[in-house]
Amino acid sequence: MAKGARRNRKREGRRPPKQPAELPARPQESPAPRSKAAVLLATGGVLLVLAGGALAWFAASSISNQPQQHSQLSFVGSKACAACHPAETKLWQSSQHRNAMDHATDQSVRGDFNNAVFEYGGTRSRFFRRDRKFLAETDGPDGKLATFEVKYTFGVDPMQQYLVEFPDGRIQALSIAWDTRPKARGGQRWFHLYPDAAVNSSDPLHWTRLNQNWNFMCAECHSTGVQKNYDAAKDRFATTFAEISVGCEACHGAGSRHVAWATSRKEVSDPAHGLVVKFDERSGITWSVEAGTLKPVRSAEAPALRKEVETCGRCHARRGTLSEDWTPGRPLSETHRVSLLDRRYFHADGQMRDDEETYNYAPFKQSKMFAKGVTCSDCHDPHSASLKAPGDGVCAQCHSPGKYESAAHRYHDDVSPPPACASCHMPARRYMVVDRRHDHSFRIPRPDLSVRLGTPNACNDCHRDKPAHWAAQQIEAWFGPQRQGYQTYAAAFHAAWNEGGDAQARLAAIAGAGDVPGIARASALADLPTPDVNLISRGLSDPDPLVRSGALDALEGMPVDHLWPLASAQLADPVRGVRIRAAELLASVPAAQRPVADGDKFALAAAEFVAAQKLNADRPEARTALGSFFARQSNATDAEAEYRAALGLDPSFAPAAINLSDLYRQLGRDSDGERILRESLSRSPQDASLHHALGLTLVRQKRNEAALEELRQAASLDPGQARYAYVYAVGLNSAGRRDDALGVLKESLRRHPNNLDLLSAAVNFSREKGDDVSTLEYAERLARLVPDNSGLADLIRKLRR
Repeated sequence: MAKGARRNRKREGRRPPKQPAELPARPQESPAPRSKAAVLLATGGVLLVLAGGALAWFAASSISNQPQQHSQLSFVGSKACAACHPAETKLWQSSQHRNAMDHATDQSVRGDFNNAVFEYGGTRSRFFRRDRKFLAETDGPDGKLATFEVKYTFGVDPMQQYLVEFPDGRIQALSIAWDTRPKARGGQRWFHLYPDAAVNSSDPLHWTRLNQNWNFMCAECHSTGVQKNYDAAKDRFATTFAEISVGCEACHGAGSRHVAWATSRKEVSDPAHGLVVKFDERSGITWSVEAGTLKPVRSAEAPALRKEVETCGRCHARRGTLSEDWTPGRPLSETHRVSLLDRRYFHADGQMRDDEETYNYAPFKQSKMFAKGVTCSDCHDPHSASLKAPGDGVCAQCHSPGKYESAAHRYHDDVSPPPACASCHMPARRYMVVDRRHDHSFRIPRPDLSVRLGTPNACNDCHRDKPAHWAAQQIEAWFGPQRQGYQTYAAAFHAAWNEGGDAQARLAAIAGAGDVPGIARASALADLPTPDVNLISRGLSDPDPLVRSGALDALEGMPVDHLWPLASAQLADPVRGVRIRAAELLASVPAAQRPVADGDKFALAAAEFVAAQKLNADRPEARTALGSFFARQSNATDAEAEYRAALGLDPSFAPAAINLSDLYRQLGRDSDGERILRESLSRSPQDASLHHALGLTLVRQKRNEAALEELRQAASLDPGQARYAYVYAVGLNSAGRRDDALGVLKESLRRHPNNLDLLSAAVNFSREKGDDVSTLEYAERLARLVPDNSGLADLIRKLRR
């Protein structure tokens, strides 16, 4: 449950892609008349009317919000599959998929409910039975002890969580879970998912709060045929599922047509057998060993659409849901926004971090295995989800044991038993305290990168008493000084995430390379410090929808008058996620500047964007994204309503408060903006972004002393944001405190030595002070980053004379 929850919800160090909830409200533009009086669209239970260029929605209860396949198909349940598929059913019955969720019964509950006690953060929780019910006495939403009935079990190995249903339809996951591992391995105990955090009822991670909500966070992947059914007007859920656990149709799609085909004694001519998708990419495929190299070779090129990977990715990817109209075998980006490589979740070389779960989709898409055509069911039985062979046997299906189990490959003859393949090529990280997950990017150990970039490596996972340079020397002695591996982008992302002067060039090289995984190219495009129009144009025509989305992310912040020629073609992209991102980006283009011929394309894509946010109207991120979209559309009334709705869902959600304050700025209501920010700060006094926004608001009101204090706090609370230090220094300099300003810049430049804003300010302020020595030093540092700046070159020559 808590897999998707995290304490720090703000982005760190990246410009694009900005999360929708953090997009600032854009200046209001006057809409222009459209060629048609109105366009009426039905999507997701919402009527969208575009009249005169303005976008609005109205509730439409008569319009179904069922996925498209549901209009033709229905779910039949896994029992309907068992008669014809007994072997597959037997495998599934013992799988974790079958036990992903269940009703709380004597058979399903693994935890100790015999009056067991667990203490955490000053709260003494108790687990017990009464009237055949499973009960938990713990702190409720008000922080007081109360008794809650456990309605459902969640998962089975290596842990089991417990779900509580509330009267408004919310189902919440207790943060105290049961460790189902054997006692000898540390299990058979209650434990808290945040053992070091002291989470209480006021914390966003408390089990009764938004980030532990099953309806949004968990249901889609632990049950089959889920319909969230959130009523925004009443703030209630009526979530349903076709099957409580992950059944056959969770992967194969609704099965009524297949059952009809089977029960008709197969008299109906249907090559697809009534199936929504045929997982046939392994049909007729063999793997052989290449003579001489002993490398495995696939008998055919990998298909462009990897149906298994995209289907498994629905739950094994870090992503956000855009639509419940999911069809197995289609690109995941059709219905979900997939997270790219991000410093919060990944190291610079693409390895997953051990404090944020990345799931397996993104790592696997970085792998050479994926590029060569390996798919999920090559290694995992699709019905039991177990490995197809024990230990290294699963690798030996393709990789010759004679080569890869030899001493010449392993160099660990003195270790018994020898390290497994996964030990070196799939390092494990621990999530949710007890759950070990293997990285699926199948990389070679690179302790040399650990030395240069600080990334982890498999060697030091075992040799923890040795430094990384020792491991690097050992690898060099065994395999020689030259190594690269398949993942070649560590230096580029390290430069980007650390404001390296060569970040633009390195990222551009990765984004334009044809032999780099698509998810890495997409991430490189999104991270470009300066948009490269040629690269972006190539990215927008890439066959991978992730790359096209990354190219759109790269356009964030580009002048509005440049956007339409570049991005408008993606309004008609074949993949919904790309269309939605294009509509979000292009919403800031005034209606008068949109070609009439593109009007309907924009209307349709905009409707999909709105429908995606309405689907997630139970989340402050979605309400804020919709508010920003309306603000870009010059619809201040609805923008304000959405921002306020976001704060109603989570009063501590800073992006909504900041965007609402900025909307009030545009409307000339700075005093209202100040009030909103102060209310948010009363709940989140350590949030640097709120202090920064309040400081800017006070500057506009010419309350400079109060403004400087807020800007100071922002810079102090979050020194990782160079922008905060820069703005604070500018404010100090404007107040006549030049030496203090230079002190702030100097301190921030220690952390951000290549930040252009900081260096530019340091040059200007030092020059104003008459300090030619410091001016020259800062100017030379800046020139190394922007060598083509003729004005800077002239200044340096003058200072040197």
